[in-house]
Amino acid sequence: MSQIDAEARWYVIHTYSGYENKVKADLEKKIKNRELEEYFVEIIVPMEEQIEIKEGKTKTSLKKVFPGYVLIKMIVTEETWYIVRNTRGVTGFVGSGTEPIPLTPEEMRNMGIELVVVTVDYEINDTVKIVTGPLEGFIGTVQEINKEKSKVKVMVSMFGRETPVELEFSQVEKV
Repeated sequence: MSQIDAEARWYVIHTYSGYENKVKADLEKKIKNRELEEYFVEIIVPMEEQIEIKEGKTKTSLKKVFPGYVLIKMIVTEETWYIVRNTRGVTGFVGSGTEPIPLTPEEMRNMGIELVVVTVDYEINDTVKIVTGPLEGFIGTVQEINKEKSKVKVMVSMFGRETPVELEFSQVEKV
């Protein structure tokens, strides 16, 4: 675990209602432009599926769980705090006074966000076999392991060329 992973915490940003997705998109763009990806782990607008039955027809739609709020996992520095605060649509961090207050693991659980620590038995450069999905049976080499997103990047030989493939942790096993 790098120094940065250890310091990243979840915070809640208050936004104008209806601006949640725009705030997320604008922040992601700013972060990329300023090359600050290592300080921002994840930005989410919690959504839940809502099933509505009208006139015998089932309609499924996504609804914001917390309208007016965006969750962000980040490392707070002068610069990152400034970027978030000065994003159009953001009214501030949820917390007291000027300091953003990180959510506790209990608060995260209460919001339905599980902080699951995933462990895998393979490491970078290990040989793995793809066990499910369209590439089932292919053998490859682990290039990258992203624990935040539970994804693994594997180099697989396809059509005589090495091709990077992003997979879920559960789709591969160590050979």
